[in-house]
Amino acid sequence: MQKRRFGRTNWEVSEIGYGMWGLAGWTGSDQKEIEESLDRAVALGCNFYDTAWAYAAGKSEQILGQLLKRNTDKKLYCATKIPAKNFKWPAKPDYKLEDCYPAAHIVEYTEKSLKNLQLERIDLQQFHVWDDSWSDQDDWKKGIEKLKKDGKVQHFGISVNRWEPDNVVNALETGLIDTVQVIYNIFDQAPEDNLFPLCRKLDIGVIARVPFDEGTLTGTMTKDTTFPKEDWRSTYFVPENLIASVEHADALKPLIPKGMTMPEMALRFILANDDVHTIIPGMRKIKNVVANMAASDGEKLQESLLSKLREHRWDRSPTTWSQ
Repeated sequence: MQKRRFGRTNWEVSEIGYGMWGLAGWTGSDQKEIEESLDRAVALGCNFYDTAWAYAAGKSEQILGQLLKRNTDKKLYCATKIPAKNFKWPAKPDYKLEDCYPAAHIVEYTEKSLKNLQLERIDLQQFHVWDDSWSDQDDWKKGIEKLKKDGKVQHFGISVNRWEPDNVVNALETGLIDTVQVIYNIFDQAPEDNLFPLCRKLDIGVIARVPFDEGTLTGTMTKDTTFPKEDWRSTYFVPENLIASVEHADALKPLIPKGMTMPEMALRFILANDDVHTIIPGMRKIKNVVANMAASDGEKLQESLLSKLREHRWDRSPTTWSQ
């Protein structure tokens, strides 16, 4: 497993981290296999784990807390997120800061996360949604200052709304935010335009999320794929999105090098960008852990292939179903 410096935190984080959303609240999850998958990730050198209180109201945090207890001899970086007070995703321009991230709420949900994680201090606490119009307001800053002063959070970050990579630049300029988590993959290349250059300038740690476009970049979905009603993906992969996503993924299949899978190609595309410090694919099965971790071997995709993949950039705008 290769490691990269995580911006001004100065942490050396594994290139492949672990996204823990799918471990709680998604269909098809087996608790025993989840624990075995997490343990295998640790054994393969993964040291960055990303969760959130909103992932089944703290259940995913509890799973991470148990993993940390099983590995007290290793430094595993713990990242979680504070839900907006109104519990709505994503943040919208008309939402007020006091309805989403007043200082008292930031402190309250950090305390909840600390309890779930069985920790005294969180390595990285993140705002789960954001609107940059809040950046010049003081209340969220007071929450950060109190938690840092009390020693309960080491660093703060922001998880950027889907398909809005520039909706964070003012917050980064405050100097209070050390990391940013953004959707970046073969389709979603927009962070390269403005966000990544700013992160480079300010020495901000960058987490690439949704590397497989919620599943389409695994190459296994079809236009007939369905999900149970209680599964979040049933509200995301509405026909309008599913059909277009599958068609875009199918167009990539002729480019996959011999002996490589589409997921591996997708991860290696992201790793070719030095502005990204860690990727957090969701993983529930051991075979996927092994396959994804293997992409961090220092080998780069050929520039000719990267050039072709860049042509598959797909700029999208937030919709009612994009959450």
